[in-house]
Amino acid sequence: MSSFLPRGCSIAWAVLLPILLFLAACAPILEPEPEKAPGAPVSSLIDRLHLRPSGYDDLPGWNTDYQGNALRAFLRSCDKMLRHKLGSAIGGVIPGTKGAWRNACEAAGSRDIHHHGDARLFFEDWFRPYAVLNNGREKGLFTGYFEPEISGSMEPGNGYNIPLYGRPADLVTVSLGRFRESLAGERIAGRVVDGVLTPYPSRAEIDNGALRGRELELVWVDSAVDAFFLHIQGSGRVRLNTGESKRIGYAGSNGHPYFAIGRSLVRRGAFSQEEVSMQSIRAWLESNPAAAPEVMRKNNSYIFFRWLGGKNAELGPEGAQGVPLLAGRSLAVDRRFLPLGTPIWLEALTPHVDPAEPDQVLRRLLISQDTGGAIRGPVRGDVFWGTGRNAGEVAGRMKHQGRYWLLLPRDLDVSVLVH
Repeated sequence: MSSFLPRGCSIAWAVLLPILLFLAACAPILEPEPEKAPGAPVSSLIDRLHLRPSGYDDLPGWNTDYQGNALRAFLRSCDKMLRHKLGSAIGGVIPGTKGAWRNACEAAGSRDIHHHGDARLFFEDWFRPYAVLNNGREKGLFTGYFEPEISGSMEPGNGYNIPLYGRPADLVTVSLGRFRESLAGERIAGRVVDGVLTPYPSRAEIDNGALRGRELELVWVDSAVDAFFLHIQGSGRVRLNTGESKRIGYAGSNGHPYFAIGRSLVRRGAFSQEEVSMQSIRAWLESNPAAAPEVMRKNNSYIFFRWLGGKNAELGPEGAQGVPLLAGRSLAVDRRFLPLGTPIWLEALTPHVDPAEPDQVLRRLLISQDTGGAIRGPVRGDVFWGTGRNAGEVAGRMKHQGRYWLLLPRDLDVSVLVH
């Protein structure tokens, strides 16, 4: 789910010219919303973030959460944010600079907080809650993701013949927000051919050998379906046939848009829209090995990986903010709208780990620490549930409505977004 810019990458003016022409044709994200045609779907409206000032009494379940766990995740974000230039923009459409977080982060690091009640008071002291709305609508879609575990080998053969690739040296990622403020959070990727930035090979082209012979293989796995879902999750653990287990993380994307193959399977009549889940999609792919490659290649987005090591790798997979994710406390958001590192109070339905049990109400403080190609809109989130089978059971079936509140520094002026 994470996103990184290439290091040491220089783009010539000949490359920038087509990018700037592309930008000139792009409509800004925050525009007056068009009239909604009778019967038109809500998604046809331009997404627009509004804030509504709230109090902690407005946050259902606030006094019963274990905010100390959220504070642990917040401190990981603070460690990253305090290393940034404090005069740089907060991110998303939230006005102000990263310096607004300094006092809260320093207070969190200096306080001797041992109890959830003390952590709750910390957030109440330093932050004010705002309900988030999209064109006046407070409800949005919330899904889940997890860290899968797959089998692999450092050498091909003996059933291990599906490569996971490292980031190619010629992959160029462009942050469009650097050229137009209204495109903050948007990125395109490609490679330079004859001085022009062109699209990178698609999933189908890569599967058919577009990168073969470039020594980009990090590891080989024994299941194309497992590899596909690892691409969707963005990180995971590889259990090597030597007995060693290594964490692998996101290193880049080919820049093609993400496509949810569940839609294709619904059109095929494989199952109904209501039956779509990670589990149902996986079961169909594994039961239809002849048709599975064609279906998976409808998602042209392709992820490149890197090995994760060091102390942070022991804490969890790395999110887009560059910090280890914390199970049940890290949230992926659309960074076009929301800044990473923000405390967010979420109320949403979630599946029970036992599919036979009814859904549960989740009311919990999380920290925005990740993003993803399918996470689009001001009221949209993806909850990180952890590693392994139980986490996958919940994440794979989560596609529920919910709402959330941002907790923003008290001295931050966000009146321009209040309606």
